[in-house]
Amino acid sequence: MIKKPELLAPAGNFEKLEIAIHYGADAVYLAGKDFSLRNFSGNFSDAELVQAIELAHKSNVKVYLACNIYSRNPEQDQIKDFLKKVGKIRPDGVIISDPGIVMLARELIPQIDIHLSTQANTTNFNSVRFWKSIGVKRVNLARELSLEEIREIIDQTGIETETFIHGAMCISYSGRCLLSSFLSHRDSNRGLCSHPCRWKYSVVEELRPHEFHPLAQDERGSYIFNSKDLCMIEHIPELVRANISSLKIEGRMKGINYLASVVKAYRSALDAYAKDPQAYVLKEEWIKELTQTFHRPFCTGFYFGDPGEVLPNYDNTHQGKIHSFIGKILETHENRRCLVEIRNKIGVKDRVMILSAKGPARESDILSLTDSDMNPIDYGQPNTKALMELEHQFNANDIIRKIG
Repeated sequence: MIKKPELLAPAGNFEKLEIAIHYGADAVYLAGKDFSLRNFSGNFSDAELVQAIELAHKSNVKVYLACNIYSRNPEQDQIKDFLKKVGKIRPDGVIISDPGIVMLARELIPQIDIHLSTQANTTNFNSVRFWKSIGVKRVNLARELSLEEIREIIDQTGIETETFIHGAMCISYSGRCLLSSFLSHRDSNRGLCSHPCRWKYSVVEELRPHEFHPLAQDERGSYIFNSKDLCMIEHIPELVRANISSLKIEGRMKGINYLASVVKAYRSALDAYAKDPQAYVLKEEWIKELTQTFHRPFCTGFYFGDPGEVLPNYDNTHQGKIHSFIGKILETHENRRCLVEIRNKIGVKDRVMILSAKGPARESDILSLTDSDMNPIDYGQPNTKALMELEHQFNANDIIRKIG
């Protein structure tokens, strides 16, 4: 029997939560307004957290709530109050990196599972044994580990494990970086990262401040810290056989087009492998789907110990069709009409592709396009809603893209 790992998706706000659920996530990770490492992702108010957990649980989707900053002295009472709120709203787990917050969580909310953040830099089985001994239920292992090291940790400890399988990679050690603090006075370890690893750098001689000397032969400069994006879609069998408990997608600050593509692709691959491992074949449509969204060149990170896979993205190249995303379906009506929330301009003569939760993406002509009052229009404009008649019936939360 194949034990299928959990597919864990980011939910930076309520819309992203709905998309993650729609496309098949088993669990989501999200945060309140404070104490997480993605303070610019929107996040959830206290009332929204209650609603989010209720919505997810109705769909049998688990919710893990991040409290993974490294805290300072003045915040200790606030963190206690926050943890007490966590105990009342009852997520399925709370993600923590700070040992002091782990201790407080054990005292204040012993009924809530603790998941150790990748920020804790857990790189060996004895460290995992320590965390397990003080009540940690799951460990998100350091991204620097190879698949063989991950297997050994699992064999030696028997604890639940979680690893990242897709998305942006941090150039620092397990995400603990001080560049942002030094260069923009925004502490990445407290959720305020300004991403200076993505900036352009040059060499400047002290007495010639206006003479820039690129570090690489590229007129745009040199991106010496800029990592590639992780993508493990071609290695689902290896990940499943390693007995990793949860496969995690990065991206609480990314949009719903990215989230829909990534969750659907990995959901499809995991389900296909679990159904029949012997007949499993990587489908080109899964890879194609992952290339539809804005991304840096893909790599397999540290999983296989290949130095070439972790070289920086020196050219700062990007791939994917960033302008093809049109919007999402809000409601479905009779006669294959649907109410669409439009994000980018679309014309009645354009051909579109719709990404549903099940099956391959389907193409369609736009048979008619009207405003909400049923008046015909030639174009749907960004930040508006329009009624669109398509060749097939689709569902709410399906994503629409323009072809060509």
